[in-house]
Amino acid sequence: DLYRKVFVFRKDPSDAFVVLRAKLEQPLQNFTVCLRAYTHLTRPYSLFSYATKTQDNEILLFKPRPEEFRFYVGGKHVTFRAPESHWDWQHVCASWESATGIAEFWVNGKPWPRKGLQKGYTVGATAAILLGQEQDSFGGGFDLYNSFSGELSDVYLWDTALSPDKMRAAYLSLRLPPALLAWKSLSYEVKGDVVVKPRLRE
Repeated sequence: DLYRKVFVFRKDPSDAFVVLRAKLEQPLQNFTVCLRAYTHLTRPYSLFSYATKTQDNEILLFKPRPEEFRFYVGGKHVTFRAPESHWDWQHVCASWESATGIAEFWVNGKPWPRKGLQKGYTVGATAAILLGQEQDSFGGGFDLYNSFSGELSDVYLWDTALSPDKMRAAYLSLRLPPALLAWKSLSYEVKGDVVVKPRLRE
């Protein structure tokens, strides 16, 4: 049970990662991914990497520089600029719906202007889902200088685009709808130097 716990990725750069196991019955027409991160990194790093055999960046949350996020769906991406927060946790949620091709991005409970991405696309269900590395092939192909170093927590994946109320609830750690990946009941496997520790503060 990871309640009030975090993954600490100790090394920089790092070859470590965490494999997440989701119960994906069918391809995704909609999804929301949320997580909390705390890091000193200013180089590029990956926050959440979901690859299929045909598309390594099926879903990717990537930070090329401190004030910029890239949100990939099916290999295409949109960019969201956000203020740097070197000195605190950042809570990030990204959602996407195929029917409208609308990508939403929330940082610390606040929405950024919506963007268009991959209208009509379908995200494959046979996926390798990783924290800490960016996949360039299914379950591998890592670049150490895209690795995450720091603390990660509160990772969720839903097969719906969450409503604004639920986006804010995720930020505030309130009650949330059932998820494909839920932090409190996460099925995961640590590969390499990652330590599970209690949260230092709420």
